Amino acid sequence: MTDLPPQLSALLEEQGVDASRSHRVLAALADGGWWSARDLVRSTAVAHRLVERILDALGPDLEHDGQRVRLRDAAGYTVFDRPLPADPVAHLAGRHPRAAAELRRLVAQAPESRIDLDHVAATADTALRRGLFLATRFHLPGARLLCVGDHDLTSLAATLVEPRLEAVVVDVDERMLDYIDSAAARLDLRVRCYFADLRLGLPAAVRGRADLVFTDPPYTPEGVELFLRRGLEGLASPGDGRTLLAYGASETTPALVARTQARLTRLNLATEAIWPDFNRYLGAEGIGAASDLYVLRATSRTPVGTDEREAARIYSQGSNAKEARGGLAPDAAGDLLERVDADLVVGAWPSADRDLPRARLSTWFASPVSAHRALVDLTGGWEHLAGRAILAGRAPELHVAVPSASADVRDQAGQEALRRLVAPLYDLRFLRGVPDPRHTVILARRRSDRPDDTPGQRLLRHCQERAHGSVASALREGLIRVAADLGRSINKKTARTSVAAAAPWLSGHTLLDLPLHRLERLGEVTDLLTADLCTPG
Repeated sequence: MTDLPPQLSALLEEQGVDASRSHRVLAALADGGWWSARDLVRSTAVAHRLVERILDALGPDLEHDGQRVRLRDAAGYTVFDRPLPADPVAHLAGRHPRAAAELRRLVAQAPESRIDLDHVAATADTALRRGLFLATRFHLPGARLLCVGDHDLTSLAATLVEPRLEAVVVDVDERMLDYIDSAAARLDLRVRCYFADLRLGLPAAVRGRADLVFTDPPYTPEGVELFLRRGLEGLASPGDGRTLLAYGASETTPALVARTQARLTRLNLATEAIWPDFNRYLGAEGIGAASDLYVLRATSRTPVGTDEREAARIYSQGSNAKEARGGLAPDAAGDLLERVDADLVVGAWPSADRDLPRARLSTWFASPVSAHRALVDLTGGWEHLAGRAILAGRAPELHVAVPSASADVRDQAGQEALRRLVAPLYDLRFLRGVPDPRHTVILARRRSDRPDDTPGQRLLRHCQERAHGSVASALREGLIRVAADLGRSINKKTARTSVAAAAPWLSGHTLLDLPLHRLERLGEVTDLLTADLCTPG
């Protein structure tokens, strides 16, 4: 072994038993090749800060080529190349070449990560290994896996490995729901997708149905706890099921790990196993581009059910980061209340002089709320719910406040897309700069029936008026009613068969948890269902 630079010797001595992490980096460099700091992080699962310290400590032993480095005398560092613990499932990957190939393509073509949702894509190899781990640790045929968020495509990986598994995905990212839906249809996999902002709860059809849960949540203590709570709500038998959690932090921040693990203790979850650095990512170099895999089991003292966390700042970046500022200021809220003669306010309204009935957003989306004129505040990081908040309303008039930068209001294209989404139930106006320049109010007024409405529009309106209920049931009942209004007769069996044939993906959904790419097609479905009603006889 070559004499080590004094700065490197001091660093290794300072680290003591934890110097094994630095040894990984030195072993990688010992291959004699050119390495960037990012490549070293991803290869070794060592945090970027420590990799940089090691490279600085190597000093003159390195030669440089732009952002890349290599050892001048690599042979002198081969002593650091030591065996590592075996991966629990990597040896099984060769048995699934089709799944591996599909996942490489799926990960490469997936939508870009959203920083505001703390997205960092896992590698295709990680997705496959997650599927293999689930298939070897648990009996998957006939089981149901709930993925609480699925930016990493774990649902597709698991069902590629075990096609007899059913997977359910709940996510707030409409792009991912569309992508997963399309991929599952192409590959004939049993994967169903639901839209939900997890701060407001799980869709009713998903609660208490799963055998296993997988989640890779935002790595804030608040995010981890919230996603775990939603996963527990989804388990059919929490004491018998398992929740698999991907969670990582830099080795330099043990206090953060302790705060997060304290949340697991508060939930009275038993940790059956932890596999260090199981998950690898195409980014997140600050935590070594890796995270650990936890296998958790509920106990008799684990709380299961909804909680009051809808306003939680669960992300590390964006409008819902803990440090973020947003929402209506008290003076702006007061000005809006002066403009609108509301009999209900919805959301996190600041204190105001007027004593009005209030409803939480979770209540608004959970069940119908009666009001004549409602004010809905979506300015504090909820603007992505604008279309669904309008459909959830039963009031003849709604005033929905959103940031003016929201995609639904900032330009003509966004406004027209929102109009199409809520038509024919509501007509919309956009009051930009109300109550102040940072915000826009969407004024939604209930439409009355019009003589020129097509049967398809009438059926769609019937369905939208029942946004909290089963879409399939509303379509069946509405089809019978629209047919009767036109002097035609359709029985329940025929209606049920027609709806199932026109949109088999509707079963188990409400309008409020139907992914946007499905919601936007509902008008096509109602036109198809009523096409025969427009012909004589």
